[in-house]
Amino acid sequence: MITRDHVSLLQSMWRREVEAAATYRHLAGRESDPRRRDILNRLADAEDRHAHQWAGRIEAVTGTAPDPAEVERGLTWFQRMSDPSVVLHRLEQEETSAQAEYDQMMTQLTDPIDQAIARRAMDEERDHAVTLRALAGPIPSARSTLDAILHRERWHVRGTGWIGDAIYGVNDGLGAVFGIVSGMAGYTGGSRVVLAAGLAGTLASALSMGAGAFLASKSEREVYESEVSREREEIAESPREEAFELELFYQLKGFSPAEAHAMVERMQQEPKQFLRALVHEELGLSEEAFPNPLRSTVSAAVSTAVGGFIPIIPFFFTVGMPAVIASFIVSTAAHFAVGASKALVTTRPWWATGIEMTVVGILEAVITYGVGLAFAHGLPLG
Repeated sequence: MITRDHVSLLQSMWRREVEAAATYRHLAGRESDPRRRDILNRLADAEDRHAHQWAGRIEAVTGTAPDPAEVERGLTWFQRMSDPSVVLHRLEQEETSAQAEYDQMMTQLTDPIDQAIARRAMDEERDHAVTLRALAGPIPSARSTLDAILHRERWHVRGTGWIGDAIYGVNDGLGAVFGIVSGMAGYTGGSRVVLAAGLAGTLASALSMGAGAFLASKSEREVYESEVSREREEIAESPREEAFELELFYQLKGFSPAEAHAMVERMQQEPKQFLRALVHEELGLSEEAFPNPLRSTVSAAVSTAVGGFIPIIPFFFTVGMPAVIASFIVSTAAHFAVGASKALVTTRPWWATGIEMTVVGILEAVITYGVGLAFAHGLPLG
């Protein structure tokens, strides 16, 4: 005998599949990348198959087929208007939840046909969760939090080597100490206090940047090792799902499903390479990309000290306005030179980056000098 609870269970499973299919098709319609659009449409087709099977069972036991249009019209504003990556993350959570619900429903379904449909759907929902994780990208994690904390540190810039580190270090030291020197020059008129303040600022900046570079590179490696350990455990627990996930990443890069499958199948024969590929594709992490902590520390500290030392050079030989003017000229020229040298690690014209940094340096000097004058004439410090 078919009970009301049994019919309600079938309707709940059908409704879930119809809503998922409609959401996937809506996202596919908003997607500009044809590869991602194709994957979303394939997911929608799979959910349609599930929904059709459950609709057939509902009609068989009640005599009436459910209407999917009602469910499709009921898509929420979140599903229709929210950022696609956010919707994909939510769908991934729902697909994962669906696996557990199907597993629980298996104990409530008594009809062998219903059990067979639920078992096939449960297996596909597991693959769908993996697919959605690949499409949506990594969720906010310890790594993204770390990146946010260390955003002001430039020592994790990839592909520039020690040259890029040195340029950014000189840039930071020059900018910071030039501001200190300008401000103190405005306040004191260019006394020996400027030299002391500049030296203290240079030392503090160099130590701070060196420490920041060391901690940033060390933290990145710790995060990498932690993620590698987590991926290793996932491969041991669910090798099929991890292989399927890597296949999807390669499909998103333009490989056909057959090509991606062949590549991953070959890679699985080398467990270490398979693990490294997963970490790289899923999280964007690569061991070779990490800078050497000692090299980063030395490069950051020394280059920052060099940059910070430039504005105070004239104050070793003279004081007063002559020293202030000389410091301004030397520092402005240094700003242009450092800005122009950025062309070594960027694609912009050297003169454009040089002028840009010169303008920034002059604005910084004017503002800090003005603040110093304000304190000297109306806001005494002592």
